[in-house]
Amino acid sequence: MPTYIVSATQNLLTPDHKRKVAKEITHAHSQATGAQSFFAQVTFTEIPSGSHFMGGVQIDTPQVFVHGHIRAGRTEEQKRRLLGDITESIHVATSIEKRFLWTYISELPPTNMVEYGEVLPQPGKEAEWLESLPPEVRDYMLKLSGDQ
Repeated sequence: MPTYIVSATQNLLTPDHKRKVAKEITHAHSQATGAQSFFAQVTFTEIPSGSHFMGGVQIDTPQVFVHGHIRAGRTEEQKRRLLGDITESIHVATSIEKRFLWTYISELPPTNMVEYGEVLPQPGKEAEWLESLPPEVRDYMLKLSGDQ
């Protein structure tokens, strides 16, 4: 499951912003990779005032950082699309200038990831993997995506 950690200046994102951003990141991931939406999770953290520095200088300008941890095996084009779509969707959802948005992707081998109690499949093998899961796990995952 890709995990997207969104860190933003404290009190910058409202609950509505967070809902929109989570939905848009999930959509961007599914569109770029073809993976079902239940694979994506988004968490939010706040950066307190006085806790953000660039070049050793305290930054007071509101900023948003997205760190996405995804399964390795995506093409360069998929990753470029994902980065662009995430950045654009946050800009649209929050009206924050793009120069204050930072988006990063880190790749992990699927065999180094356990989610829902199972080692993750290689990209493109999600359907077979899903079918191989115990019914209670599969049903839970499908409920998350609204596919059941």
